[in-house]
Amino acid sequence: MSENLNDPGHGDSVAAWVTVSIIMVAFAVGTWAVWISNLTLLWVSAAALPVAFIAGLVLKSAGYGIGGSKSKH
Repeated sequence: MSENLNDPGHGDSVAAWVTVSIIMVAFAVGTWAVWISNLTLLWVSAAALPVAFIAGLVLKSAGYGIGGSKSKH
């Protein structure tokens, strides 16, 4: 992760990185599913989006968000 000391509240946390990473993979898989016309894979990738937000909230509550007990900021 980057060391951004000027703006510690700009998503520089484990919770933010995990959330965004899951979202990016879900959109990439969803795009590929549309391209190959696989409706099942499309719905699986769409279901990963709420999972990403839940994972981010769980990590934040576990202390891995900005200002958390296990965060460096």
